[in-house]
Amino acid sequence: MTLTRSRAILNALRPHSFANSQTCFRALRSCSRDVPSLKRCFTSGLESPTEVEKILLDTIKYSARCMEELHGVWCHYHASLGAATAGVMATGPISFARYMQMCLSHPTAGYYMKASKPVIGSAGDFITSPEISQVFGELLAVWLLSQWMYAGAGRDIRLLELGPGRGTLMHDVLRVFSQFPAARSATKEIHLVETSPAMRATQEAKLSSLVEQQGWKLHWHDGLDRVQPDSTNFTLALAHEFFDALPFHLLQKTHHGWQEVLIASGPDPAEPTILKPSDKPSLDFSSTKPPAERAARFRQVLSPTPTPSSTLLGLSSTRFQKLPVGSRIEVSPVSFKIARQLSELLYDRESEGTRSAGSALIVDYGGEKVYGNSFRAFKDHKIVDPFHRPGECDLTVNVDFAYLKEASGDLATNLGPLSQAIFLHRMGLQARLDALKASAKDDDRRKDIEQAAKRLVDPTGMGTQYQIMGMAGRRQGELTDEERWPFLEVAHNDSQHHEADEHLSST
Repeated sequence: MTLTRSRAILNALRPHSFANSQTCFRALRSCSRDVPSLKRCFTSGLESPTEVEKILLDTIKYSARCMEELHGVWCHYHASLGAATAGVMATGPISFARYMQMCLSHPTAGYYMKASKPVIGSAGDFITSPEISQVFGELLAVWLLSQWMYAGAGRDIRLLELGPGRGTLMHDVLRVFSQFPAARSATKEIHLVETSPAMRATQEAKLSSLVEQQGWKLHWHDGLDRVQPDSTNFTLALAHEFFDALPFHLLQKTHHGWQEVLIASGPDPAEPTILKPSDKPSLDFSSTKPPAERAARFRQVLSPTPTPSSTLLGLSSTRFQKLPVGSRIEVSPVSFKIARQLSELLYDRESEGTRSAGSALIVDYGGEKVYGNSFRAFKDHKIVDPFHRPGECDLTVNVDFAYLKEASGDLATNLGPLSQAIFLHRMGLQARLDALKASAKDDDRRKDIEQAAKRLVDPTGMGTQYQIMGMAGRRQGELTDEERWPFLEVAHNDSQHHEADEHLSST
């Protein structure tokens, strides 16, 4: 779609609008030892542990007990090896994936599962683009609408969002679709993939009025696998800040292959104890708080040998095989699986690929490469240690867009990714801003509109931190330039966008 077409649509908008047993036990025994190369300990400070932290520590201890019991059974059936394995002690380390899943999605104590505290917005821990400006959702809606016009016209629209947050993005998209008679009548169902009851309630409160007004049907699903392929409808999907919150495994390449970095409880035993003099020594023995030197509750340990799972993950991309010894990579098999499932929804098997069954946009942190040290947490709009207050902070990891492409490439034509700034500029950001400012009631409102847009495309922030990738169900023949827009190499336009950035900054 060309910029002219984008503007034409925008102008029509109303302004307000493991291995064998022996290997397994050997790995667990070694994990209980110190790994000299891994000196980092993670602390939760001096506060009492969070509910999730207690569950995690109990999980690690329970895993140790279970493995010791299992070891006894295993030795019974392998008595000749008893002497060689008599010293096995399991500490029950867990993967980063398990840690992340527990922190974010534990049924009662997970970060996203609790209704007691908002997670998004000024009162939460982070802010998202849709919450900053309505223009973001509107421009994504324009791209989705154009994809339907080019490849799906004549079929009903099925809208889908993965991890809809507070429902703001979907609300803006629906508002745009409701303003075009053809799209309004073609839209039949909205499907939301959300596991948190608290978030579902928020989404329903945000969307129910508009959905009921238009006679649309709203559905929730616990996973994308619950959404069935349906080529009679044209699926338009969104995944905004979804993949970055999916569990990942941390791997390290050694001379033996890919070994997994795990999380164990307790401080690193190799760390020296340092006694520091104090001007005011404390004789208060009533305090139950541990000293700072004993506050570490989690530490990294390296599995002593490659396991089947770590080997498989290390071989899951040819890009990983080329990395040197010592490299660490963050790999998310869940992301790979979901990207694959998404592409299956967009591919029309009934027509054997003669036509597309839908399109999608993925917006997230990251880039077209693998990362090894991007795991972080957000608390009160600040980046904090990911082991700080487990279950009370948002956790995120950069998305490897190339990995998503490898998962979906045979079923979908992948477009981009582009930086958020370039995408929004090419889709007509300035034109939409001009319309909104023209209808603003006063200068203060116009300034707010301008500042919000500036934040979305800030080259030192959201404008480059976020990447946007398009997906179109693979079909016979190449996509036209109009269908690929704005995922095209257009140096002239990018120069214009740089000038627009300077204009926003000066304003």
